[in-house]
Amino acid sequence: MTKRASGTFDVKLTPMAPDVGAGDTGTGRMRIDKQFHGELEGPSQGQMLAVMAASKTSGGYVAMEHVSGTLHGRSGTFALQHSGTMTRGAQQLSVTVVPDSGTGQLVGLTGSMRIIIDEGKHSYEFDYALAE
Repeated sequence: MTKRASGTFDVKLTPMAPDVGAGDTGTGRMRIDKQFHGELEGPSQGQMLAVMAASKTSGGYVAMEHVSGTLHGRSGTFALQHSGTMTRGAQQLSVTVVPDSGTGQLVGLTGSMRIIIDEGKHSYEFDYALAE
């Protein structure tokens, strides 16, 4: 049975140096530090790779994020995989749980997360299921 967790999160993105020998590919790399609040409670860390078109209205990013905390009172860790595309201002984003990444009381976790940004405030809706 699918459940939904919702709440807010704080996020800090820190630019990282490009890989040695990467040259000037236009690919930026960022460290992600988040703190989830609400029905998912805890910190996460990850890395993002992004490319922005010269127009600044198109681009794409991928990211991997490791979450540690409690989900509706169950503790453990899991990983999220992000894939985002912006085409002339229209955004498409997919954030899904990496299969078999759950630990502790979150073993068997599956699901997807919707990220909402409204007036600079970040929130989430996380539709998930746990193996019984």
